[in-house]
Amino acid sequence: MPTDSRICVCPGTYDPVTNGHLDVIARAARLFDEVVVGVVNRSTRKSPLFTIEERIGFIEEAAASIGNVRVEPFGTLVVDFARSVGARSIIKGLRAISDFEYEMEMAQLNRNQASDIESVYLMSGPQYSFLRSSGVKELATFGGEIDALVPAPVAALLKERLAR
Repeated sequence: MPTDSRICVCPGTYDPVTNGHLDVIARAARLFDEVVVGVVNRSTRKSPLFTIEERIGFIEEAAASIGNVRVEPFGTLVVDFARSVGARSIIKGLRAISDFEYEMEMAQLNRNQASDIESVYLMSGPQYSFLRSSGVKELATFGGEIDALVPAPVAALLKERLAR
């Protein structure tokens, strides 16, 4: 598919999607004509808590009010996924210096694979600068308050699956 500078991808495992992820997706939707949220179907790091169908469903429900967002699974290199949907940009959120170091490495690897696809970073809003999916899961495991961190359906299922 030919690439289009008005299409971007927002890749991630989204296990689970957080309000920080949704903030980046919504902000990207204001900058691009179409945002394709790519949900990693084959993680190389660890097994996800939620199925690919659950993760896609959570994002679709939470982003339903944003007209130019669609959600798709992928299990390829992110640059190959971007090309397959016609995107020329990969959008990622940055929370802290530690994110920058990792994302800079990934951007260079992606650039080596596909120099025509740009990595674009949106700084996290201050209210989300601490928010990580793994942290939310840890809070849920020990009965911490997560309702303000993730969409309501995500919070409910996390509490059901992880509460001790």
